[in-house]
Amino acid sequence: MTTSVRRSRGSRLTADDWAAAALEVLVAEGIAGVDINTVCKHAGVTRGSFYWHFSDLGALHAAMAERWIAETRTVLEQLAELDQLPARERLHAMTMHLVDDSNWGVERALREWARSEPRVAEMIAEGDSFVFSLVEGALLELRGDAAEARVLAGLLVYAGIGFAHGQSGLPKPTAEEIEELLRLVTR
Repeated sequence: MTTSVRRSRGSRLTADDWAAAALEVLVAEGIAGVDINTVCKHAGVTRGSFYWHFSDLGALHAAMAERWIAETRTVLEQLAELDQLPARERLHAMTMHLVDDSNWGVERALREWARSEPRVAEMIAEGDSFVFSLVEGALLELRGDAAEARVLAGLLVYAGIGFAHGQSGLPKPTAEEIEELLRLVTR
């Protein structure tokens, strides 16, 4: 979900560029790895640029959280647009996003960071709740039973979170396996 650091104006980094670089370090090394020297090295700049934009590491962490929250809100808005699709197609699109391994590193890093950063934890909870409601709504349309829709939505959403965290030890689901899963939960 995070975008690569790029210099916005010539060779000077903006505060947003710093936040992007720090998020990349977060994904690679976890929050403990996000220090001024590591982010400077990653961005290819000196510490002076950092202090032009931020008073301390806490201010950078706040900028990281703000940037990620803005990116997440954009993704949630895009997911909301899926509501125009038939329920089965909506579930398929959400499931494909869920098992897209390009998002797994970000997912793991941010969920770990959320353990110590309340703003990130709140956004993750909001996102999880939103995704759950989308999945539950699609399953309710398909199955017509609210209790079943809730249980199956939990199964799919928790499976998605599990895919992100179990990635290194579990095989990535094939397209056929995803179709079989959807067939099982939508019949």
